[in-house]
Amino acid sequence: MGRTVGLVRAVYIACVSCLGSFAFAFDTGVISGVLTLASFERDFGYTKAQKTNVNSNAVSILQGGAFFGCFIIWPVTARFGRRGGLIVSAIIFSIGTILQIINSGTLGTFYAGRVVAGVGIGGATVLIPVFAAEMSPKEIRGKLGACFQLFFATGVMVAYWVTYAVGKDQPSATKQWQIALGLQLLPSSLLLFGMLTIPESARWLAKRGKTEKARQSLKWVRGGDETEELQSEFDEILAGIEEEARLKENFTFKELLLPANRYRVFIAITIQLCAQLTGNTSLAYYANQIFSSVGAGNSASLVTGFFGVVKVVGVLTFQLLILDKIGGRRAPFMVGAFAMGSFMLIIACLVATHPPGASTNGVSHAGIAAIIMTYAEAFSFNMSWGPLPWLYVGEIFSSRTRDVGVAIGAASQWLFNFVMSQITPHALDNIHWRTFLMFAIFNYAIVGYSWLFLRETSGRSLEEMEHIFGVEKKETKNIEDLTEEKTEQKSSDVKS
Repeated sequence: MGRTVGLVRAVYIACVSCLGSFAFAFDTGVISGVLTLASFERDFGYTKAQKTNVNSNAVSILQGGAFFGCFIIWPVTARFGRRGGLIVSAIIFSIGTILQIINSGTLGTFYAGRVVAGVGIGGATVLIPVFAAEMSPKEIRGKLGACFQLFFATGVMVAYWVTYAVGKDQPSATKQWQIALGLQLLPSSLLLFGMLTIPESARWLAKRGKTEKARQSLKWVRGGDETEELQSEFDEILAGIEEEARLKENFTFKELLLPANRYRVFIAITIQLCAQLTGNTSLAYYANQIFSSVGAGNSASLVTGFFGVVKVVGVLTFQLLILDKIGGRRAPFMVGAFAMGSFMLIIACLVATHPPGASTNGVSHAGIAAIIMTYAEAFSFNMSWGPLPWLYVGEIFSSRTRDVGVAIGAASQWLFNFVMSQITPHALDNIHWRTFLMFAIFNYAIVGYSWLFLRETSGRSLEEMEHIFGVEKKETKNIEDLTEEKTEQKSSDVKS
């Protein structure tokens, strides 16, 4: 009975924490539709000429806020815990949403809300995988961790259908866009109140010396029964914390400049750049505009809704049929990029040779073909460059540098996300079909990048990983020297 209760609680914790991913995804999808509503444009009083700038700013400033949220959340979680950090993130995101739905008549208030919401999103997306991993039983940790990507794809899909519904069924008035944006409060509120029903991470409590509270937290999560397995897992947590403290003792950022670590930092940054250069994130943010540009006409919102369904199917296919079943990391990276490049190239050719006409009475055959290719591109992304970069970055760093390395990867993701969300609407406006050609070229270049720079990590132990990335005895000696240097510095400071 206790084991069943523990399993239910573990799934509950994963689902509640991943509501932060759903909230981020819902925002990603809903802004795409809101920016196309005439009621939104009318209420905020900007012209058709200003529309491209408003679109890029509305999307990208949220990414800017998320970039800083990645760093702001760490002192918060250090003081208040993983659970406390997620509660603070949910509150910040909710405040940002409220600012966005106020019809102030000025874009300044709306932009401020986007930035504030971004800070909350950035903090939540950093903490969710950590909290879920620390609270999940190791037997199902991978499956529960994969919920992050599933909730993300589901959030995007729901947002697309919400914007389709308000565009179709609501009159072109203020409440039309307020309903769409205001629904963001639902997942953030569920995250907030859900977190109040969950204990703090046992691992975080144990690291802070609160051993008894840590044991009670672990006991609750595992079903509430006193068992040998519970004691064994708790002893393992305590031993792991001791080992981690030993490995990270006297860590200095100079170690990141050693050749093997420098190469891994390079990978953490460039792999996130490549994920953005595939063009799929741009498709998610500007789906309505992009489907209009390939000939969907008045059906753009409906087509976008099914685009969300395709993304969910892609994630489920990856998790159920590919993840941990097909060996290798480099092959999916290369095959995924080649497939996306080919689909983008076909889209570019279709739009160039059969440009969307002025008529919006129906979708042309070329438009239908372009839409299918866009769906195929999204499906390919969600089986390769969507989930894999995060997994790869988490694998390549040693225990001593993993926290810093993953943080660099997360910050890079938000930074490049910001850049691409600024570029895309201007590209669609100015170079039209060549936007898709640009993404095709990027994807083909990514195939070469994957072959030249990414190393196979699947099925390799941590010790093997160090060897794969060229850690030699000389570098180990350099780390020891840096550690001794820091220890001597501390000693001299104490004496003085």
